[in-house]
Amino acid sequence: MNGREYIQVFHEFSPVFDEKSKVLILGTFPSVKSREGQFYYHHPQNRFWKVIAALVKEPVPQTVLEKKEMLLRGHIAIWDVVQSCRIKGSSDSSIRDVVPSDLNQILDHADIRKIFANGTTAFRLYRRYCEEKTKREAVCLPSTSPANASWRLEALTERWSEEISPFL
Repeated sequence: MNGREYIQVFHEFSPVFDEKSKVLILGTFPSVKSREGQFYYHHPQNRFWKVIAALVKEPVPQTVLEKKEMLLRGHIAIWDVVQSCRIKGSSDSSIRDVVPSDLNQILDHADIRKIFANGTTAFRLYRRYCEEKTKREAVCLPSTSPANASWRLEALTERWSEEISPFL
């Protein structure tokens, strides 16, 4: 597969949360690398784990288990807006035929104080497909994707911390 053709894909791994989670961070849909690794933000150039580690003042986790444990200790839930779609490779801009995730699976079982979208596409899709069901607004944060090269790691970390820390 060359990444230039649409394929139908399904989100195959669970959200990370528990009853103590206070913020929910939503991505769009797992990238090819994340689907291969069966976990969120698996691309080595994605800055998500560095940003979250700085936010909760912990070392950057390496394994899936370490990542899950850090999120739960920090009271952070993560999932994606899209449960299934047609997509070309990892291109968020190519997403078609969206079936949204049922975010109430988290919202009904955790003390979520605020929802954040990791990037403008996640934010736009959340507003289009989820906001009416959840009855909650989301805050759009700059994407941690390597494609968002205009944001240096330090600036990303500062902005994410300013927005998220008050709710933890």
